[in-house]
Amino acid sequence: MSDLPPPTGHPLNRKQRRAALQTGAKTDAGTTTPNPSSRSAARRKARGVALEVLRRIESGGAYANLVLGPMLAESTLSEQDRKFVTELVYGSTRMRRACDAIIDRFVSQSPDEQTRSILRLGTYQIAYTNVPAHAAVSATVDLAPTKTRGFINAVLRRVAEADIADMAWPSEAARLSYPEWIADALHTDLGDDARAALERMNRAPTVTERPDGYVQDFSSLWVAYAVEAKAGERVLDMCSAPGGKSTAMAGSGAVVVAADRQEHRAALTRENVERLELDLPVIVADGNRPPFGSAMFDAVLLDAPCSGLGALRRRVDARWRIEPNDVRELARLQAQLLVSSASLVRPGGRLVYSVCTLLNAESVDHATPEGFEVDDAPPPSGRWRQHRQGWRILPQDADTDGMVMIRYRQAP
Repeated sequence: MSDLPPPTGHPLNRKQRRAALQTGAKTDAGTTTPNPSSRSAARRKARGVALEVLRRIESGGAYANLVLGPMLAESTLSEQDRKFVTELVYGSTRMRRACDAIIDRFVSQSPDEQTRSILRLGTYQIAYTNVPAHAAVSATVDLAPTKTRGFINAVLRRVAEADIADMAWPSEAARLSYPEWIADALHTDLGDDARAALERMNRAPTVTERPDGYVQDFSSLWVAYAVEAKAGERVLDMCSAPGGKSTAMAGSGAVVVAADRQEHRAALTRENVERLELDLPVIVADGNRPPFGSAMFDAVLLDAPCSGLGALRRRVDARWRIEPNDVRELARLQAQLLVSSASLVRPGGRLVYSVCTLLNAESVDHATPEGFEVDDAPPPSGRWRQHRQGWRILPQDADTDGMVMIRYRQAP
């Protein structure tokens, strides 16, 4: 984890920023470092890497998790500085809208994309971390082209001097750094629990690991357990990548088949299967045209493609990519996959549907597949809340991703 605190959606106030000035261990030129000038140079380089990643995300449309890893691997940064870069990239991306709202108080016209990225990076450090304000300002200004340094310096100094915690925000969604439509949709479907969910998804995820060494969020593991696979059963994981649920179910002794529509995603599952030394076939298959006979499996898990609006703490740039129409398209796809998945379940068998979103349109609004009934027995493990015909876990319930799951049983 980073040596910086995770973003909470609440900027530091002026008193907290003054206190940060006295926190030697976390400054850029702390007395604990044997060679301050070398340490400062390393941190400048780290900020430069972070800025380049942010520009690729914001202007080039790159995915944060796909561009950050290779850039860190190519760098000569220390492990500590890699963590610093990761925090700056993920934190600045999460809090992009909030940073923009702060910046826009001190500019008369919107800066160009390059300047905006630099200002976001500096503002994030000033408002949401305990990097001392003077270090955040000076080190960020050093990244700017000569022609914009004066402007960036002036804006960031005003940000550092402002009492941001007491500022008037354009909206609660802006303060928490979400698009209005996401905040509205979650308030509609979660009611009074929405604000806590939005705030929790602004915190970096904890790292959880299974006994076999596989890193997996507990909410996903609890979905795998909810299938209740048994030794000797045939179980299909319809949308398996990257393989966490498939490999977890294989531990029961069931014969698990992992499928995914795209070769590169199936390859992720294969890599994890091989690393765990499991006998688990992985195939490329379109869930809408599954290459299996009807009623072939004792249980089918459909962890369907979704908006990911329950896993935004982990997918930091997803909130800026997903649009309302995407949700509608995904809901149609999910309904189709439910029908095709149901056809593969033997009489008396089980169908488990799950999504890492919290929206009703992608979960409990779907019709029960023909010939099935809802299994309303409590899941065998996890911090689930009953939600209509299914079960839901919110990010704040157990510090996990948000998930919705529905368990169905085929008539015998």
